Amino acid sequence: MKKFDIAIVGELNLDFILYGVSEDIPPERELLVRDFTMTLGSSSAITAHNMAILGSRVAFLSSIGPDPLGEICCRRLEDAGVDITGVRRKTSGKATGASFLLPLLNSSERRILTYAGAMSEMDERDIDEGHAATARHVHLSAFFLHRKLMPYIPRLFEHIKMQGLTTSLDTNDDPADEWGEALHRTLPHVDILLCNEREVQKIAGMENSEAAAEHVAKSVRLLIMKCGREGAYAWSGGEKLHVPGINVSVVDTIGAGDSFNAGFLHKWLQVADIEAALRFGNLAGALSVTRTGGTEAFRDANYVAQFLKQYGHSS
Repeated sequence: MKKFDIAIVGELNLDFILYGVSEDIPPERELLVRDFTMTLGSSSAITAHNMAILGSRVAFLSSIGPDPLGEICCRRLEDAGVDITGVRRKTSGKATGASFLLPLLNSSERRILTYAGAMSEMDERDIDEGHAATARHVHLSAFFLHRKLMPYIPRLFEHIKMQGLTTSLDTNDDPADEWGEALHRTLPHVDILLCNEREVQKIAGMENSEAAAEHVAKSVRLLIMKCGREGAYAWSGGEKLHVPGINVSVVDTIGAGDSFNAGFLHKWLQVADIEAALRFGNLAGALSVTRTGGTEAFRDANYVAQFLKQYGHSS
């Protein structure tokens, strides 16, 4: 009997979200924004937080800097029920990272500025493989933000697979737009690859998302392509499956893909049924967008229960 359902390896930082920013920001002007939220950020941490809220036993492995922001992140995870004994607290070096998200006024687009901080310094010495192996499954997000850890990730996934665990990966974007060798050396050890359309196209080096998905699917056991309102697609064993999205009033799409990951992995680890997992992933993503940030909707237990009941699902 494994201690955890999933061990999540990845970055840990806060999101600072400024709503109502003009697309054109003039220099040397003090501009007012409509609203502000500080919330738990980072793809890995959002997935971990929301999986724990849904009922999964989650361990989190990461690194934070010698500053208060990292401790705030850890408290948010602990409050959700995430085990954080695998989070390394540094006494020196770079501060905990932070992302500044600027949803544009009268637009569905946003600007994203990230200070990588401690996550850019995390290396293989910060990852306790023995602790990760106490879970049934290992997941990693934001592959390209882990600049020092990246060369080690293929070997980490290989070791995890050799111990009989399953694995999943969400690449997120590559700020350098290289999509290089380390990723392609990792893919043979990945059971579930979770990406949006653009990421699938970048991995394959193709502009057509359908052709790109079919190409990438040959490298992994299961490819999931997240398509927002359109829902999600899965490719496995040469078969394609589509489950439509759930129509809700959208407040904020930040963290929706990470919340999808949480719902999908939570259900897949329970029943190993791809269609059921896609449906629950869509549900978790829809829940996320009804409030600001990637975790705020999940922090209200009554709201989560009401939302799941309204759409005829249980965790």
